[in-house]
Parts: sequence; structure tokens; C-alpha cells
Amino acid sequence: MVTVIDKRDRPRHPEKAKRPDTPVLRKPDWIRVKAPGSPLYLETREIVKSNKLVTVCEEAGCPNIGECWEKKHATFMVMGDTCTRACSFCNVRTGMPDALDAGEPERVADAVARMGLSHSVITSVDRDDLDDGGAAHFAAVIRAIRKASPATTIEVLTPDFLRKPGALEQVVEAKPDVFNHNLETVPSLYLTIRPGARYFHSLRLLQRVKELDPAMFTKSGIMVGLGETREQVLQVMDDMRSAEIDFMTIGQYLKPTRKHAAIDRFVTPEEFKAYESTAFAKGFLMVSSSPLTRSSHHAGDDFARLRAARLAQA
Repeated sequence: MVTVIDKRDRPRHPEKAKRPDTPVLRKPDWIRVKAPGSPLYLETREIVKSNKLVTVCEEAGCPNIGECWEKKHATFMVMGDTCTRACSFCNVRTGMPDALDAGEPERVADAVARMGLSHSVITSVDRDDLDDGGAAHFAAVIRAIRKASPATTIEVLTPDFLRKPGALEQVVEAKPDVFNHNLETVPSLYLTIRPGARYFHSLRLLQRVKELDPAMFTKSGIMVGLGETREQVLQVMDDMRSAEIDFMTIGQYLKPTRKHAAIDRFVTPEEFKAYESTAFAKGFLMVSSSPLTRSSHHAGDDFARLRAARLAQA
């Protein structure tokens, strides 16, 4: 007798299952959010489900899902719900992904049009199993949105494509309005927090975007509360500015489950405000720094401010 195990019955992180539980700190008041469930939230969920799409809002357990979906904002996660890497901060399932869905770009574009998005955000799992890391699929999604909703601006949050030749170029050639790739943390924590990636490769990826298209906005973010020092965060800011990154996000790391990396501490709102002031002083066009900041939180409003900041500089 053969027992068939549904993909969703597998452990989300088979590698992480071996790790001992780490303590969960009690969330301070400033990190608490209202549970989702409004009519507009439910309407957004129905659009996502009817198009058979995956969102990082759900898969990563984003605390802002209620607020964003109530405003009909959602970050679509393409190329499946299973990642080939096992970062210790991330709640997305790890394993061998399914084959790419050729109809996904059109379904994402249809959802963007139905939701009436003025600014769309597209991200993905890591697909190290693919020859181009999924770059051509990203490009197809961008082209499909342009066709279905020409007035919608497009922000992509990509993986590092594992240094695969020509991958980055395919995405840049498709002309997203914002190219985002998160550094996630300071270099000294990569081995434990982001073991499948390399800090300076991610930095170089963003620098290369500017070399290919100087007019394209670039964006990157980090989490704090993982054990980094203020001096290390300031060094990351300097590294980002050396790579000509336009927009930096800084948010509080929130431990998804007991099996994930521990929270070292909750950074106070005052410290986030100080980071914001310092980042602006270092030359970023746009900075979002708060406990609940996430890469795509308020992305449309932030993009409008980003464009305005560039025009003011001209």
C-alpha cells in the first residue's frame, strides 16, 4: 500500500525541525496589530484565492495583512509556495518546488487589474533549482501586468538568483519601476540567519541594477532585533549608499514559530526614528523605519514619495 502525502502536510521547515525551541519574548504594545476580518479584507482574499495565487502576506505571516488587504493591497509571491532555501527567519515552506506554472503571470495580472492597484509588488520564493533562478518568470509577470494594467507601477522583490549568468539582466530589461532585493541583516549574522546567501553578492546585485539602468529605483531592507549592533546597522547603510541604493527599509524581526531564530530584543520606536534620521542624512531618497515596517508595507505611498524626492533633487 502506498501512502500519498499532500505537499501541505509536509513540515514547513524539515531542516529547522531539528532545532531546539527558542524562547518567545512577549510583544510590547507598539508591535501589536488588530486581527484581520473586515469585508474589504475578505474581498481581497477572494480575489487572491479565485486566481489561485500565493501571497507573501499569508506565507510569511506578515503582521500587516489586515491593514493592507483592507486597502486591497497584496504582495504576490510567484513561482510557488516552496523555497529551495531554509533561512532561519522565514516562515515560507522549504523543499523541492513544483514546476513553474505558465499561466501564473496572466493570473497575477488579472488580480492586479481586478484590485485596481496603482502600485503592485511581486516577490518570489528562491528557485535555485531553475537555470535562471526564475528570472524569466519575473519578466513574464512584469510584461503581463503592463499589458493588463498599463497605469500600474511595478515593484519586484527578487532573490539573488544564485549568481546565475544573465538572470538579473532579464528582470532589469523588463523594466520594473522599483527593483528590491533585501540584505535582511548585517554581515556577521549571515551564517545563522541567511546561510544560503552572501552579503556582498546581494550588495553587488543591487549595484549592478544601477549599472544596467541608472534611472531604475533600487530598494533594500534589513530586520533588527536579531543581535546586531547600532554600528553594524550604520555600516550597512554606508554599504547600501556605496551601491547607490535609493530606498532603505528597517523593521523589527518577529519570530514566526518557536523553531525559528530567536528575537534578541524589541527595538524601540525611538530607535527606529533615530535610524530613519541617520539614513536620510546619509543620502537615501526614501527611508521607512518602524517596528512594523516591511518591504511592501505602504509600498504605493512610499513609491510616490520616492519619485517626488528624486524630482526635488533634479
